[in-house]
Amino acid sequence: MADWQEITGGITAPRGYQAAGITAGLKPSGLPDLALIFSEVEAIAAGVFTTSQVKAACVEYCRQRLQAKQSARAILCNAGQANAATGTQGYLDTLESAMAVGQALNISSESVLVASTGVIGQRIKMDALRSGIPKVVAALSQTGSDAAAGAIITTDLVTKSIALETTISDRPVRIGGIAKGSGMIHPNMATMLAFVTCDAVVSPHLWQQMLARAADRSFNSITVDGDTSTNDSLIALANGQSRTPAITEWGAEAEKLEAMLTAVCQHLAKAIARDGEGATCLIEVEVTGAHDEISARQIAKTIAGSSLVKSAIFGRDPNWGRIAAAAGRAGVPFEQENLQIKLGDFLMLENGQPLQFDRAAASAYLKKAVAGAYLQQDTVLISVNVGNGHGSGKAWGCDLSYDYVRINAEYTT
Repeated sequence: MADWQEITGGITAPRGYQAAGITAGLKPSGLPDLALIFSEVEAIAAGVFTTSQVKAACVEYCRQRLQAKQSARAILCNAGQANAATGTQGYLDTLESAMAVGQALNISSESVLVASTGVIGQRIKMDALRSGIPKVVAALSQTGSDAAAGAIITTDLVTKSIALETTISDRPVRIGGIAKGSGMIHPNMATMLAFVTCDAVVSPHLWQQMLARAADRSFNSITVDGDTSTNDSLIALANGQSRTPAITEWGAEAEKLEAMLTAVCQHLAKAIARDGEGATCLIEVEVTGAHDEISARQIAKTIAGSSLVKSAIFGRDPNWGRIAAAAGRAGVPFEQENLQIKLGDFLMLENGQPLQFDRAAASAYLKKAVAGAYLQQDTVLISVNVGNGHGSGKAWGCDLSYDYVRINAEYTT
């Protein structure tokens, strides 16, 4: 049993946070496109960003800010233009955005982090942003999480939000989060953005370490299409407003906080994978028996990212051979005679040998997942064992449908 409970409120569930989302005129669609998250006090800040060599201006800006000062009070996110591959002017636009937020909130611009999402190669529409910032500041509220979650999405079909609560030193501690992402999703951060708020008191170096590990077990373990974005950003704030004793070293309380942070990130990551462009179901791959967790996750990510596996799931074809082939090319050594593969409850391969199974029933299992409740019964489970090691890991993806090609063929047109 998890040592926490789900609560309402998203990113404004933790104490001392406000959020807002408005329509500023950045998206051609006229949908909400500007979000702001605000901590009422200075908060410890941590971040994990894209590993791409082509990085958006906001990524470079946030990295520099967090290297200089591991704290922040505000996160501004625009949707519509990625402001990636926009040169010096794109970076200047990001600086101006932070300065404008700082002025509107009467705080230092150095306490403002910035994220962007949208079409690569397009600068932010600065006239719309300039006029939108006072409006989004005026809209800040302690119930603004849903509005913020709706203002950061692009091709997403649904918003992604979660909040959890636990007890530390007999006081409630909360973590909330929102995220966006549907396509251009692949391990090593993927076009995804995620923002997390927490009201615990935790030291900067611990908070950064916790977030990095949580990212590896969540956002770096999902894949939709094998493409890593220029804008991927995971930013987490911890403002200490729970008034619990400071967590400054590893121990039971630090482990509990990290476990809850990981659970928040995994929920958001799975929601992104399930919302993959054109997807009809979520795929969860669990690998056991590997030498260590990193090896297990590598095999799991390779299977979840295989276009052939994803296509077979979309076609409701229990083609375990594609799973075996993906596991074999993951770059992790194991003995073929130890390989075991299950699809749901159907055991298909044991000790490297194929088994008889009911193909019609296995196909029906795949069809049932498509009709299942969102993020509950809509998950196809693939279980793979590769030996007797203690390493285990999970990865998540989605099936590959005809609509993925349609959506991305028409993205800028």
